[in-house]
Parts: sequence; C-alpha cells; structure tokens
Amino acid sequence: MTAKGTPVLIGIPFDAYSSYLRGAAEAPAKIREALRCDTSNSWTELGVDLGAAGAYEDAGDLELDERDAFAAIEAGVGTMLDKGKRPVSLGGDHSITYTIVKAFAQRHPELTIFHFDAHPDLYEEFEGNRLSHACPFARIMEAGLAKRLVQVGIRTMNRHQREQAKRFGVEVVEMLALPAHDKLKAVGPVYVTFDMDVLDPAFAPGVSHREPGGISVRQAIGNLHAIGGEIVGADVVEYNPVQDVAGVTATVAAKIVKELLGKMIGEA
Repeated sequence: MTAKGTPVLIGIPFDAYSSYLRGAAEAPAKIREALRCDTSNSWTELGVDLGAAGAYEDAGDLELDERDAFAAIEAGVGTMLDKGKRPVSLGGDHSITYTIVKAFAQRHPELTIFHFDAHPDLYEEFEGNRLSHACPFARIMEAGLAKRLVQVGIRTMNRHQREQAKRFGVEVVEMLALPAHDKLKAVGPVYVTFDMDVLDPAFAPGVSHREPGGISVRQAIGNLHAIGGEIVGADVVEYNPVQDVAGVTATVAAKIVKELLGKMIGEA
C-alpha cells in the first residue's frame, strides 16, 4: 500500500483512560467546528485548498461503549484503511493511539511513528492500568507494531521512562535538543501522533496536563512540514475543551489538523 488515498477524519470521543482529568472526549466536535469556522479560509500554508471537492472526507464520530471501545476503534480505523483511505483521528485521550496503530500495523508493516508530546507515554503501567494514556507507546513497542518511534518535544522524562525508551530503542528528542528536523525523515509508511500538550500552555491551555516550556505553534507547523516519508495516517489527541480558554486551543488544534491534511494531500 502507498500513501496515496483520500484523508478521512474520524472522531474518537474517548477519555476513559485519562489519568487526571476527563473532557477530551468532547474534542472531536470542537475541532471540526474550529476547522470550518469562517475566521480563516480553507487554504493550508503548503498551498493546498481543503475546500476543493474531494480534498478530504469526514466519517463522523465512532459510536463507542467503554466496555469494548478499543475493539470498536480498531475495527473502525481498519475499515477506513481497507477502503484505501488515510484516517486522521480526532481524539480523545492518548490511549487511543495504541489501538489505532494496531489497525495500521496489520496493513502497513515497517511503520515509523513520529510522536509529538510533552510526555513519552512509555509507562509499563500507570495507576494499575496498562492501557492508560500514559502507556500507549509501551504497548505499541512491546507488540512490535512499529519499526521506529521518534518522540519530539519531550520534557517530563523520569528514570522509569528513560529505561523504557532504552529498552525499546526509542529515539527521544527532548525540548533541549530542538530543532531536530533531521530526525523526522523516514523510508516507508509514517504515522503521526500529535498530543496537544507538546505545545506550551500559552498556546494551548485546553489540555488535561499542562506542561510549561513547550513548543510554539510555529515550531509545531515547521516540524509537521519537515516530515519526510509516506504519511498513511495521523491523530491529534488530548485537547480538553473543558480546560480551554475562549476556544484558543480548539483553533490551534484545527490549525494542526489543517496543516497535517495539507501535508498529506500535497505529498499524494
């Protein structure tokens, strides 16, 4: 399979595995609202008109029950992939990335993941939950779902997670090492996962875990544009509307989605 295929938005309203605050399940609708807002036009910075007929599709939100949500997410994303689409998932907490990547790995072996986040999310378990939003990349790497994981913007590494990163061969680019656009090059299929708290809270206050000292929106866009490889899918997670201020974070999340879509369409 190649990266060519229409990008399709899929809302994943799930935050049951958030360890601190709930609210991220409300994000998909808010991101769509901001993406379609008349405050801006439909053109991306790479010169792609998202308003053009067929530029991208929107499959709506998955209907989820907490008891079998992960199975439903994997099946929903898998259906889109089998139709030749490139899913861009709107979360939701970061736990969803594990089950999304399970669907991708079945169809795209040798996957490279570019992960933007304040947190490495590599805990073996967190508060007794191995599926917590603090653990998805431990699950992904131990299952061999990706050949390479590059984490960008990290600024909360502790001893356990450093040990986990070493164990799994994760390439960690901490804030102090940025910029590192050379790390964002890959051969073969690429999956991009963007946690909104990679951004400094000054730019994105509407997250469950605010971590000062993050990247700016401009830096984020620069990193997304620097990605090399065939982007087969992506997710934008951890936007929490309950914590937002005047819709600022919704607007920023929509901008990130917009530039991701533009990047994917422009390379197809």
